[in-house]
Amino acid sequence: MSMSLDGYVAGPDQSLANPLGLGGPKLHTWHLDRTNMHPVDEAATAELLRPMGAYVMGRNMFGPIRGDWAEDWRGWWGDEPPYHAPVFVLTHYARDSVEMAGGTTFHFVTDGFDAALERAREVAGDRDVDIAGGASTVRQALAAGAIEDLYVDITPVTLGAGESMFAGISLDLTQVEVTYSPIATHIHYRVS
Repeated sequence: MSMSLDGYVAGPDQSLANPLGLGGPKLHTWHLDRTNMHPVDEAATAELLRPMGAYVMGRNMFGPIRGDWAEDWRGWWGDEPPYHAPVFVLTHYARDSVEMAGGTTFHFVTDGFDAALERAREVAGDRDVDIAGGASTVRQALAAGAIEDLYVDITPVTLGAGESMFAGISLDLTQVEVTYSPIATHIHYRVS
């Protein structure tokens, strides 16, 4: 998860026009702006994009729509999302699965985090399942004890408000590795 120095993974006022909230795009320059990418950020980007067996994400990460679905919404990523695996989206509103180019299929799960994780583990087999975000989904995964390794990419910006990944969560973490560049500090934690 990309995070601001003051602990937010998305800025305030998320909307269709500002999907990451006000200031939120600054959190991701370390892996999205490839013009001056530092080798440390290249390695962290490769780790971020490594193939997974399946993903679990929250509805807000898939799209900003609240309430019933706008059936034509297919996510933020265009015709070929970067996942290339099944993605289980947590939602309160049922929707048919959406197949995309490159092997990504979004499945919409209405019976909670545990059910989404179970389905993801089934299709992943012996491959890893990634909790893709957003903040609420990561908090649910941490509360369920479903995360073994946590990767936090801290950018040197403050947002002042927004979505906190750790709100209401008490954790014991073991720091495994820290690397840094001028635009991000990459920390790998093992969740105790």
